[in-house]
Amino acid sequence: MPHIDVNGAVLHYHLQGPESAPVIVFSNGLGTTTAMWQPQLQPLESRFRLLRFDTRGHGHSSVTPGPYTIELLASDLLHLASALRLDKFHFCGLSMGGQIGQWLLHNASDRLKSATLSNTGLKIGNDEGWNARISKVRSDGMLSVVAAVTERWFTSSFFASSPDVVEKIRTAFLGIDPSGYAACCAAVRDANFLGATPPTKLPPVQVIAGAHDRATPPADGKQLAEKLPGAQYVELGAAHLSNVESHSQFTDALLANISRAEA
Repeated sequence: MPHIDVNGAVLHYHLQGPESAPVIVFSNGLGTTTAMWQPQLQPLESRFRLLRFDTRGHGHSSVTPGPYTIELLASDLLHLASALRLDKFHFCGLSMGGQIGQWLLHNASDRLKSATLSNTGLKIGNDEGWNARISKVRSDGMLSVVAAVTERWFTSSFFASSPDVVEKIRTAFLGIDPSGYAACCAAVRDANFLGATPPTKLPPVQVIAGAHDRATPPADGKQLAEKLPGAQYVELGAAHLSNVESHSQFTDALLANISRAEA
C-alpha cells in the first residue's frame, strides 16, 4: 500500500497506468476514499496515468490535528504530485475535491492541463449546518451521521438497483476517523469563492452537476460555471456522487474536457 510523507502528513495513494501517458489526478469528496473513483479506472487506465489518494484525515492517510483548510488540502495534492514528479496534470475533483480544484485554478493554474469540477460550488452549505455535523460526529461518531449523509449521495432508484455499490461506499465512510472527517468538514465550511476574482487565464474547465443533487444542487454548478471564463456545464441524471451513479456519462464528460486541452 503506497504511502508518502509530504506537507506534514502521510498520504496513501494509488498511481497506475502507462508512465508516458497524460496524468489525471483525482480528488475525493468529503467522507470518501480512493475507492470512489473505481468506476473510472477501467475506461481510463490504459490511456492515462491515474493518481488517486486519500485526502488528509480520510482512509489510510494520516489524521493530523484540525481544523483543516482547502488551501492545506490543495497543498497536499501539489506536494504529492511533485514528489511523484507529475509536474502538469489533468485534474478531476468532486464536492470537497471540486473546492480543491477551485483553489488550484486561482493559485496554481500553471500546474493544470484541464480541470473538471463535479458536484461542487463556490460555497457549499452554511456554517450552521456544518457546525452541527461537526459537533455530532465528534460526540457520537461516524455512525450518527451516515444515514443523513449517504441518502444525499444517491437517488432512491440507485439505492434500489445497486445496493452492493452503496454498501461499499457506506462501509468506507464508517471507517473514516471522526476527527479527520470533522477537520475536513471545517475546510468545506470555510471555503468560499463567491467573492474571488475570476482568474484571467484558465485551462479548459468542465463543471458537472447532478440533477438530483441536494448537497450541491444544479444551481450551484451553474453559478460556478458562470464564474469561470470559458467553463462548460454538464448536468447528469444523478445525485451527489455522480461519478458513481452516472459513471459512463461522467467519464465521457471528463474525457471531453481533456480532449479540449489536448487538441
